Amino acid sequence: MGEEKILDKYTVKVRDILVGVEIVTSEERPVPEYKVEILNLSDATKIILEKIRQEFISKVDLSNLDIVDSEQDLKKKFKKEIESLVYKYFPGIDSETHKMLVNYLIEESLGLGRIDILLNDPYLEEIVINNSKEPIWVYHRYYGWLETNLKVVTEERIRHYAIMIGRRVGKDITQLNPLMDAHLPTGDRVNATLKPISTKGNTITIRKFATEPWTITKFIRIGTIDYEAAALLWLAVQNELSILVTGGTGSGKTSMLNVLANFLPANQRIISIEDTRELTLPANLHWVPLETRLPNPEGKGGVTMLDLLVNSLRMRPDRIIVGEIRRKEEAEVLLEAMHTGHSVYATLHANDAEETVIRLTNPPIGIPKPMISAVSLILVQNRNRRTGKRRTFQIAEITPSGDPRILMQHNFQKDVLEEVNPSIYMKKKLKLYTGISDDEIEADLKEKERILRYMVKKRIEDVHKIGLLISKYYTGTLRLE
Repeated sequence: MGEEKILDKYTVKVRDILVGVEIVTSEERPVPEYKVEILNLSDATKIILEKIRQEFISKVDLSNLDIVDSEQDLKKKFKKEIESLVYKYFPGIDSETHKMLVNYLIEESLGLGRIDILLNDPYLEEIVINNSKEPIWVYHRYYGWLETNLKVVTEERIRHYAIMIGRRVGKDITQLNPLMDAHLPTGDRVNATLKPISTKGNTITIRKFATEPWTITKFIRIGTIDYEAAALLWLAVQNELSILVTGGTGSGKTSMLNVLANFLPANQRIISIEDTRELTLPANLHWVPLETRLPNPEGKGGVTMLDLLVNSLRMRPDRIIVGEIRRKEEAEVLLEAMHTGHSVYATLHANDAEETVIRLTNPPIGIPKPMISAVSLILVQNRNRRTGKRRTFQIAEITPSGDPRILMQHNFQKDVLEEVNPSIYMKKKLKLYTGISDDEIEADLKEKERILRYMVKKRIEDVHKIGLLISKYYTGTLRLE
């Protein structure tokens, strides 16, 4: 395989088990490998634990798993059996070690096993099981797609994991119903398919909820956006200009939406509307998160994005954040909200500013082009599928006729965001509604850049700390060291 080079190395703690993670590459390897190793268990202990697991499986009838009420019931039911086996093979161990080994075996035998390790790595965004013959794949926040040294050894085991996940949220996956789409209480989104629908084998795809949300300082530090563009967006958000975040799948639209929310003031009421909770706003904000709900099997009880949008306008919002625009009715309500003085931040699938306008003005959305002028800025995100890097691709202002005018665009050769045109229409709005001059706008942008540079230098990356710092800026009490 050639000489391996370590790209990164860190540890993850899972139920008192210390897990070492190494990301390695070599010349012969098409993608880097994500290697997992349990650190605080000796090789001899691992062998004995596997023997216990095999003995437990042979002694206990697990064929009726499907009729067990819940995963917790299942674990409780067999916990005593596993405890006695641990005492048998490890006589005289202390209670802490006994508890750790029992929890490890319960998860390995009845839970999600090694997948649980991956779920506990905060740097992973996606976990993918394609079948029992291939390694598990993961999407890493900094290194993109990686092949792991982990496998699920049988198709039945993958199916078992899918059933366990479904049971957590009251969903079934069977040969008669071989597709499952579920949102876990943790916010993780899970899709599972059973063979022969997926011809190579059973699959599970888990898109993890970001426990550590993206912030403006993280985006700047990893090169997703630069100081000048960040200051421009801050100026727009502060002055209540509406922004549409667009891009392809996995380009970081929702992450950018979370970043824009870093700049919201604490003295305004914010309503967010999502299919699944992905946003995490600073704790000091006046924020009410709303979430859609699918109908039950009888087709009742569903709450749509449109239902929540219409309802949000009755909640006296100052700012409205929307996970994604998909239909004409949603776009019309949002644009109407903008025209009646609400600031709106939303996402849409489109690869550039021009395509964003085309998508908005053609079916299935199909709104009149002049209405788009209520949006002040289009912010386009891009993910390079070869390198995995996410970048702000374009920032465009909207003309009164509804056309995009590019202000900044990413140069992929140089990996920099370059100015294309000076702002005309955004500045006109700022002057009209605030009375500030061109010189004052430039001075304000420079001050915001200075604060952003300070936050990056001091590694202030926690969303709540950033929220407090921004609040101090708005109240005039911010003092930089």
